[in-house]
Amino acid sequence: MKRKLFFIAVTLSVSIGLLAEPAPRTGFGFGALPAVSFDSDLGFQYGAIVNLFDYGDGTRFPRYDHSLYLEWSRFTKGSQTMRIRYDSDRLLPRNIRTTFDVSYLTDQAMDFFGFNGRQSFFDPDFLNSPFLNFFYKYDQRMFRAKADFQGNIGQSNFGWLAGYTFYNFRLREVQWENLGINPQNTLFREYMRWGFIRPEEAEGGKINYFKVGLQYDSRDQFAFPTRGIWTEAALETAPGFVNQLPHTKFALIHRQYFTLIPNRMVFAYRLHYQTTIGANRTPFFMQPMLITSFLTAARAEGLGGRTSIRGVLRNRVVGDAFALGNFEWRYNFLDFVLWNQNFTLGTNVFFDTGTILRPIELNFADIPATENQVLDRRFSSREFKHGVFHSAVGAGLKIGWNQNFVISVDFGKALNEQDGNTGLYIGLNYLF
Repeated sequence: MKRKLFFIAVTLSVSIGLLAEPAPRTGFGFGALPAVSFDSDLGFQYGAIVNLFDYGDGTRFPRYDHSLYLEWSRFTKGSQTMRIRYDSDRLLPRNIRTTFDVSYLTDQAMDFFGFNGRQSFFDPDFLNSPFLNFFYKYDQRMFRAKADFQGNIGQSNFGWLAGYTFYNFRLREVQWENLGINPQNTLFREYMRWGFIRPEEAEGGKINYFKVGLQYDSRDQFAFPTRGIWTEAALETAPGFVNQLPHTKFALIHRQYFTLIPNRMVFAYRLHYQTTIGANRTPFFMQPMLITSFLTAARAEGLGGRTSIRGVLRNRVVGDAFALGNFEWRYNFLDFVLWNQNFTLGTNVFFDTGTILRPIELNFADIPATENQVLDRRFSSREFKHGVFHSAVGAGLKIGWNQNFVISVDFGKALNEQDGNTGLYIGLNYLF
């Protein structure tokens, strides 16, 4: 069944691309398709995606002068995406790259597997039980308004980055009546009862983030780099004078691209380190967020799922500090021109892995006794162990349209059953 669904989704994506209206590589171009995709964590997606490009006089192609991305889509497992993103290094003087992103994302069955990876027990049988299949879920609504700015220092590849992001989270238990199912117990409810989720963060809240950092970027292009380095060091803080839940995060992200066969094969890797700085505790709903200067997808979160460890359950690995590694071999096996459009067919093989370097504090000794002693023991008898890696391997298919609009299919397999089984993700863009 999975293979059949995979074939249908890929066929639809290819067919839509081949039937597109011609667009020149100077002036305006576009990529457009119905949002027909699949994500193992979210279900089938339906909606519409349009990406408009202004290539100017074409001398910088495949780099664009302006890009406007529009998306409205829903997933069959209950999530919804409404997103507008504008990206340009021609809007402001001195080639300052400006990115605005306004999104409203809802998820009636957001994944929640507890904290600290395998310290929180995962029972795959729960997912197949009619009485506990929503045990690892809660309801999340998120509004995000994001403005990022990046500029070079002199004529070098070194640069600075700055930004502001506003989040408004609304959290609650799964709304059973909306899904037409009987109420169930959830881990989200248990974590609130045990005190692992504080009352002041249990319903979400508003977060105002200010970001500053430095970067080095020598990539030859944005969508499909074949050589170069892209490294960022960023500090993102939610100060107390405008936040009820103040905290500060730091991230160091290094990406590098090597040409193995010119115009054909590239090896790329990403290393991501992220940690909380200071004594203030990060709200649990912000812990999975990955710091980045540019979102390649509607969400950047993990560890686990499409944007971090493909094949591992979404947000399976959540800690106060973590390290993430993605290693990918990319091969373009066919280039062709149809109706004055450039198309590329490619594949990728990857290995993703991550580990928690500092756990979120869980005091199991304070768990109050209840009649459900079996459940309490299963989740309170595990100790955190350093050096545990959560890994997955997989492969994918990439369909490039004028080198900037990339339809992506990835299939990952978790290497430990405590992290899940398999994941299939059909969407846009390379992971990094």
